[in-house]
Amino acid sequence: MPPAFDEMTLSDGSVRSAYSKLAEWLSDAPADLLQYRVKEAELLFRRIGITFAVYGDQQATERLIPFDIIPRIITAAEWATLTKGLVQRVEALNRYISDVYGKREILRAGVVPEDLVFQNEAFRPEMAGKTPPHDLWVHIAGIDIVRVDADTFYVLEDNCRTPSGVSYMLENREVMIRLFPELFSKHRVAPVDRYADELLATLRSLAPRSSSADPNVVLLTPGVYNSAYYEHSFLADKLGIELVEGRDLFVRDDVVYMRTTEGPQRVDVIYRRIDDEFIDPLVFRPDSALGVPGLMSAYHAGNVTLTNAVGTGVADDKAIYSYMPDIIRFYLGEEPILKNVPTFRCREPEALKYVLDNIEKLVVKEVHGSGGYGMLVGPHASKEQIELFRAKLRASPAGFIAQPTLALSTCPTYVDSGVSPRHVDLRPFVLTGSNGVRIVPGGLTRVAMREGSLVVNSSQGGGTKDTWVLDE
Repeated sequence: MPPAFDEMTLSDGSVRSAYSKLAEWLSDAPADLLQYRVKEAELLFRRIGITFAVYGDQQATERLIPFDIIPRIITAAEWATLTKGLVQRVEALNRYISDVYGKREILRAGVVPEDLVFQNEAFRPEMAGKTPPHDLWVHIAGIDIVRVDADTFYVLEDNCRTPSGVSYMLENREVMIRLFPELFSKHRVAPVDRYADELLATLRSLAPRSSSADPNVVLLTPGVYNSAYYEHSFLADKLGIELVEGRDLFVRDDVVYMRTTEGPQRVDVIYRRIDDEFIDPLVFRPDSALGVPGLMSAYHAGNVTLTNAVGTGVADDKAIYSYMPDIIRFYLGEEPILKNVPTFRCREPEALKYVLDNIEKLVVKEVHGSGGYGMLVGPHASKEQIELFRAKLRASPAGFIAQPTLALSTCPTYVDSGVSPRHVDLRPFVLTGSNGVRIVPGGLTRVAMREGSLVVNSSQGGGTKDTWVLDE
């Protein structure tokens, strides 16, 4: 694997201009100051109550995502390129989902194999022939981006269902402003604090056309035991909307109402943070108490908007990901601005043979895997792990894809031994409503805190850091 691109330091040891002021500040900062700020940051996060859970972990409710105090810096020019690519990609995703539940032109054209749609566990037959309000499906997208050199950004994954992490993006910025005002004064950093206003404006714009001029928006959570409950309550508070559970809502005459002390109140938009199969026990899982009986009936009647739309998961598995360049060309007639990581579809015999012969060099992923689980990083895997995955591939090749082991870019990160490079990715959040597309500059940078690790997921020991887009 080639050496990773260092986002701060060039190969000759000099510092990229975007990082020059940060590098100067780090060289002048006493080690004990950085250690003190790390402890202050942890104390702040504990007071705020930012935690996440890993299912099956008895200590889950007490766990903090590690926070790195050294920001990642992206130039205005780099961000402009990313923005164009993100807008293009999300538009193509929306058109693809609308098509596969509608006319299915891309299937008839043979661009995407039919079985990848109809046998996809996230495909919802209940949405066939249906059109959500404004014919928009992916209202909030989290597109995972990795960088491999000065000019190349790859899309690693499309999150089209209920992308999480935006609360960390916002809280990371607040903590950095509080702890490092002198560092902020040396840079012109584009703000992220308008995200809540942008999100609320997007949600309100998605209200059914029959709704009132002042639509009522709520956030639907599975409840306090969900791993992302902190984010649900955080966002509801930031947006100034009600945080509700399924039992707080009911449907009458195909209209959704919220129970309040002043009587039923109509609901127009539901920012739902529960998966499709739990939202309505009359249509999906009858054993689920998380959803609202009759919700899908109200949805199909056009009386409520669900964000994101039901069935968007058909676009975000790793098999469909491999067709995204073709999907962009098919619907938009354009070349992708942001590249895909080269991907081997193990369902194809030649690709499977190559993967089996070269598995030690590749990253193998389950098509429906997430969170860093269900994957093999060949160069870092044991012989036993490699043989286990070889057996899985032979038994069910269609369930896997494989990719080259990318040398993800690194950023300076404060660890126990001092400042050291660690691998990072980036999740920008793209908002799409009837009022257009909005992207707050930056996003959530996730960092692999372990030396040499390429896995940035919090469930696998990864952390986060603030992302600075220079406003110049």
